[in-house]
Amino acid sequence: MGRYYVGIDTSAYTTSLAIIDDRDTIIADLRIGLTVEEGKRGLRQQEAIFQHMKNLPTLVGDMVEGVDVSKIKVVSCSSRPRTVEGSYMPVFMVGRGQALILSKILGCNYEEFSHQEGHIGTGMLNSDLGQRDRFISLHTSGGTTELLMVRNLDKALKIDLIGGTLDLNFGQLIDRIGVKVGLPFPCGREMDKLSQDGNILDLQVPISIQDITWINVSGLENYFTDLIFKDIYRIEDIFATLFMTIARILYAITIKASAQYDIGDVLVTGGVSANSIIRKYLESTLNEKGVTTFFPDIKLCTDNGVGIAYLGK
Repeated sequence: MGRYYVGIDTSAYTTSLAIIDDRDTIIADLRIGLTVEEGKRGLRQQEAIFQHMKNLPTLVGDMVEGVDVSKIKVVSCSSRPRTVEGSYMPVFMVGRGQALILSKILGCNYEEFSHQEGHIGTGMLNSDLGQRDRFISLHTSGGTTELLMVRNLDKALKIDLIGGTLDLNFGQLIDRIGVKVGLPFPCGREMDKLSQDGNILDLQVPISIQDITWINVSGLENYFTDLIFKDIYRIEDIFATLFMTIARILYAITIKASAQYDIGDVLVTGGVSANSIIRKYLESTLNEKGVTTFFPDIKLCTDNGVGIAYLGK
C-alpha cells in the first residue's frame, strides 16, 4: 500500500496543505491566499492568524474528501520562519497546532521544519540535490533575501547563512514599488506581467554590495520611486529595469559565494524566483559560469506545503 506525507504551512500570506506519496508525486497542493485590504502593504499577525484559522478546516476537509487518510504516514508543518535560535512568527503556530492534532487523530508521525526549509525541500523534490553533500540556496521573497549553505546530513539539513541583504528584502522592495503605482498587494505577479512589455532602461542604477556576498537594498526603493514620480519613463520599462537590477545583484553575490565556497550547485527559491526576468537571467548567467542552477516549478516558488511534505517523507 502506498503511503502519503502531509505538509502544512501557514505563512504570512498563504494557508497551504499538500500531500506527496512514496514516489514524490504531488497528490494534492491546496492553498488559500490571505486577503489584504486594498491599498494596504500587508497584514498584521493577528489578521493573518484569524484567516488561517478559517482556512485550515476548509483545506483539511478537502484533503479528507480527496484521499484515503489511512495511508498518511507523516504529518509535518512549518513551525518557524528559519532554522535559527529565536526564529518565531505567531502565524506558524496555527499550522503547528492543526498538524499536531491531525497526527494524533490519525495515529501517525509528526515532524516540524522551518518555513525556509520548506522552500528548500520544494527545490529538492524531483531533483538530484538530495544526492549532493552540500549546495547553495538563494532564498528571496517578501520576508527573506538570504544566501545559504545547505549541508545534506543524515535525514536532516544543516543550513548556514553566508550572505544576503543587510536591510530590505527584494520581495518587500517589489511590493513597495508596486503599491506606489496603485497595484494590489502583493504586487509581484502583476508587475511581472507588465514588465513583459517593457524594455531595460539604459541607466546607472546604484548598487551596493558589501563584503562580497552582502548587499544593501533600501537605496533602490528611493531610486525607483524617483523614476516613477519623474513621469519620464513607462511603468513597464521601470518594472523591467527593476527586475533586471535585482537579477544582476543576485547573480553577483551568488557567483561570488560559489567561488568562495567552491560549490557548483545553486538552488534558487522563494516567491521572487518566480519572476520571469530574474529567473531567466540567473539561469543563463550562472550556467554560463559552470554553475548548475536549480529552480522549483514556477507554481512551487511561492509559499506552499509541498516542500514540508517532502521533508517529512
